Amino acid sequence: MDPAMEEEPVHDFSPFFRVYKEGRVERFMGTDFTPTSVDPKTSVESKDVVFSPETGLSARLYIPKLHNQNQKLPLLVYFHGGGFCFMSPFSAIYHNYLNNLVHEANIVAVSVEYRKAPEHPLPAAYEDSWAALKWVASHANGDGPEDWLNSLADLDKVYFAGESCGGNISHHMGLRYGKEKLQGLKLAGIILIQPYFGGNEPIGAEAYDLEKIEFTEKLWRLACPGTTGCDDPLFNPAADPNWVSLEATRVLVCVAEKDFYRDRGWYYFEKLKESEWGGVVEIVESKGEDHLFHLFNPTCEGALDLLKQIVSFINIQHKA
Repeated sequence: MDPAMEEEPVHDFSPFFRVYKEGRVERFMGTDFTPTSVDPKTSVESKDVVFSPETGLSARLYIPKLHNQNQKLPLLVYFHGGGFCFMSPFSAIYHNYLNNLVHEANIVAVSVEYRKAPEHPLPAAYEDSWAALKWVASHANGDGPEDWLNSLADLDKVYFAGESCGGNISHHMGLRYGKEKLQGLKLAGIILIQPYFGGNEPIGAEAYDLEKIEFTEKLWRLACPGTTGCDDPLFNPAADPNWVSLEATRVLVCVAEKDFYRDRGWYYFEKLKESEWGGVVEIVESKGEDHLFHLFNPTCEGALDLLKQIVSFINIQHKA
C-alpha cells in the first residue's frame, strides 16, 4: 500500500484533530499533561485518582486551602469540552481554570476524564461520566475510597458543570439523575457553559454560517455514529419531550455573544423555561466574546465576570 495513501486523513477537523484512513487519530489540542500540585497562586491542592479500574479512567480532584478542617464544602463535578473527541482534564487550561474556580467558590471539585470518540463513540462519554458520579456517590457514608471526598465534600450540595460538550454531558447527567435518583448525592444545580447543542433546522445567526453548520454536523456524526441526526435528543435537548425528568433544581446557562452556539444556549433556556419542568433556569451572556474565551484568556474582563457569575450561582445555592 502506498504510504501516502495510508496516511490520508478521512476526517480533518484542524486545528483540533484529524482521523486517518487506517484509524489513527492525531490530536493537536489538550494533549499536554500538567502535573498535580499545590497551586502557588491560589493554594488549591490537586491529585489524580482512578475512579474506574475497568477502563483505567481517572478524575482530578481539587480542594481549596482549608480554614476550617471540620467544614464540609459543596462539590462540583466538572466535565471538560472538546466535541467529545479531544481535550483532557489534565491539560493546562482545565487545570488552571479549576484551580481558580475552586479557590473563588471555596468548593471541592472532581474533574472527570472520559473516553473520547472516534475510538470510543458515544454513548461512551456519557457512560463514563455516569460511572464517575456513581464513584462520587460511593462516598456518601464517609467510607468511600477517597479521603478528600469522605472528609471534605458535602454530597447534599453537588453541582454538575462543563463547557461545550461538557455542558451537553452535564445536561444529560442531570436528566439521568432525575430519572434514576442516584443514591448518595443530592443535585443542587447544573451549570452549562456555552453548551454544545444542535438541531436540524438552523436558528438565529446559525443560518448565516453554513461552514460552521457543516462542521458541527460532521463532528456530531463522528462522535455519535449511531445518531438519528442533529435532532437526536442527545444533541438537541429541545427535541426531547422528557424535559420534566431533568432534576428539578436550578440551572445556569452561560452563552457568549459571538459564539456560533449562542442561539442554541438561548433556545435551551427558553424551551426549558416554557416546559413543565419544576426548577428555575437563569442565563447570562458574555458580550463581545466567543466560544471558550474564558479558558483561553482567563484574565480578561469577560472571563473574570463569568467566573463571578458562576461563583455567585454556587454560593447562593450553598447559602440557601
